[in-house]
Amino acid sequence: MKKTDRRSFLRTGVGGLAGLATMPLLSGLSGCAQTPARATSLETEKLTDRVMLIRGAPGNVVALFTDDGAVLVDSGAADAARAVKASLGGARVRRLFNTHHHADQTGGNVLFGREGATIHAHVITRQWLSTDYYVPSEDRWVKALPEVGRPTETFRLKGELTAGAERIEYGYLLEAHTRGDIYVFFRDSNVLAVGDVASPLLDPVHDWYAGGWLGGRVDALEDLLELANDETRIVPAYGPVMTRAELQAEHDVMLHLYDRTTFLTTKGYSAEDMLKAGVLDEVSRRFEDPYRFLYDVCKGLWAHYTNFGGNIV
Repeated sequence: MKKTDRRSFLRTGVGGLAGLATMPLLSGLSGCAQTPARATSLETEKLTDRVMLIRGAPGNVVALFTDDGAVLVDSGAADAARAVKASLGGARVRRLFNTHHHADQTGGNVLFGREGATIHAHVITRQWLSTDYYVPSEDRWVKALPEVGRPTETFRLKGELTAGAERIEYGYLLEAHTRGDIYVFFRDSNVLAVGDVASPLLDPVHDWYAGGWLGGRVDALEDLLELANDETRIVPAYGPVMTRAELQAEHDVMLHLYDRTTFLTTKGYSAEDMLKAGVLDEVSRRFEDPYRFLYDVCKGLWAHYTNFGGNIV
């Protein structure tokens, strides 16, 4: 199915469907309190001569080293910020990219921002980080980041810059996990950081309240496949480094589930109905929480049909 089909898939009539059962979003996605920092360094893996993976922040952080300092992709949770810093071997962070606004990827922004890092993100991610916002799964509000931790360089579609000898390309991944997802491609090192748009370890999450949905994820995976080659090292927010073949396999699973869930949505199926019908048994992947995955998929489908965004009850 073409991208244009996915982005307008329900314009032809799912009106009158029964409402979906209520259930909160995955917890821990949208915000966390500033807690005491730990300064022990984290596990690292050398990906190339100048690119390193830092694990356990709680997810992955990618670091590019240049003669002038380091470039990070994501900053980890607030309580891991000093541990991320300790893992850099004394290199100063000059630039920091946020793949999206969730606190497990942006919690270190304040620390590195205070130390002078230029923070890059999609303009929508800056909007989320610059205002108080509601987390429906926890029925609470998250405070905006202090000014020093907010992105200072934003874009809408694509951009590129050079850090040392490395060409860095970055671009928008429309509504894949949130409404502000991006990739960061270290072109010369052939390392592609994709945030939570790919999820080889955890159940793929569609933060429907923040605009993410399954159709957007499929489109984004296709965009990433066009960027990568067989030698590209693809780094998700959580889990092991992926090959292009593994990314292709994830795309194929998500595309099948997109086709099935959109069809069943037009027939009036709820997430519970889809689960009972064995939709997830049709793919090789297994899910830790199958109902929650389908619930979020259905909420995303509804949100993109109605254009109500997060105001879906």
